[in-house]
Amino acid sequence: MHSLLDPAVLFFALGVFAGLVRSNLEMPAAISKFLSIYLLMALGLKGGFALAASGFTPSVASSLGLAVLLAVVVPLAGYVVLRRVLSGFNAAAVAATYGSVSAVTFVTATQYLESQSVPYGGYMAAVMALMESPAIILAVMLANALRQRQAAPATAAIPITRVQPVVAMASVGGATLGAGAMGNGGTATAPPGPRLAIGKILHESFTDGTQLLLLGAMVIGLVTGDAGKAAMQPFSGDLFKGMLCLFLLDMGLSTARNLPAVRRQSPWLLAYAVLGPLLHASLAVALAWLLQVPVGDAVLLAVLAASASYIAVPAVVRFAIPEAEPSLYVSLSLGVTFPLNIVLGIPLYTQVVQRLWQG
Repeated sequence: MHSLLDPAVLFFALGVFAGLVRSNLEMPAAISKFLSIYLLMALGLKGGFALAASGFTPSVASSLGLAVLLAVVVPLAGYVVLRRVLSGFNAAAVAATYGSVSAVTFVTATQYLESQSVPYGGYMAAVMALMESPAIILAVMLANALRQRQAAPATAAIPITRVQPVVAMASVGGATLGAGAMGNGGTATAPPGPRLAIGKILHESFTDGTQLLLLGAMVIGLVTGDAGKAAMQPFSGDLFKGMLCLFLLDMGLSTARNLPAVRRQSPWLLAYAVLGPLLHASLAVALAWLLQVPVGDAVLLAVLAASASYIAVPAVVRFAIPEAEPSLYVSLSLGVTFPLNIVLGIPLYTQVVQRLWQG
């Protein structure tokens, strides 16, 4: 109950309530972008300062290794499960969404740990950045393989064809995303998307603005150390909680806008959006326990494994896998999994880890 009284969680609830009652409360797009830039910059600085104080330890190596393992296992396992109820392209997109991570969920978890006086390594910000891209790369590889299998019989049956593109537009959180239209039963009616080279996807993933800002700020914090921490404390420390509350207020409004799309989803997909993150977190906790990762780091690994991307993945997948439906993977991650983790997941994972490590 104490976790529900945290100001950040309450502002998120306020945003959801305002959206449900159709209030005219809204956050200007420029302000939303500024808040996301601020949170990433402050988080990177905090991580760099902490890493400068602790250095590269065996615990750091264990957490980074687990991050890579989870970033590969979670999307692959998700694809195998989702392929039973979705078309291949939709399954790849949803698996990428749940195999990647949510920076806002991570930031909220760090604030919760600080409020509970649970220490964690600042290098976990680097772990978060490391876990963001593998799922996207795997999804693109799966989509390329699906296109090759579909193109082979089509080429043999119809030597010369001319297909006009059919494009559907889906409104997600106030932004319009383009996607290939999907027919009933998961059959693509749009032409196959481009077969993108993995090198191009890697370049776009690692030069993405959020990744670059987060890692760049971490390097700056690492280089400047204690002197930089003292100089930036009013910016990256004192303002952080208030900025997070404003951002979660905006996220609450976005969540409320996506709830109608959630109600249209299959019960099987809704079950995956709830149970999948719990299973992913359980896997992270089990592996962290085997390697005796510190409590705070284990909690954050569980949070990252349980989170789902609603920013990075849609930004890449809507172009890399246009055959998939954005309204599907965005509504599940933002309308179901994000609020579940913010309100209940973070305190649950923390309690489970604390009890296991103390026992």
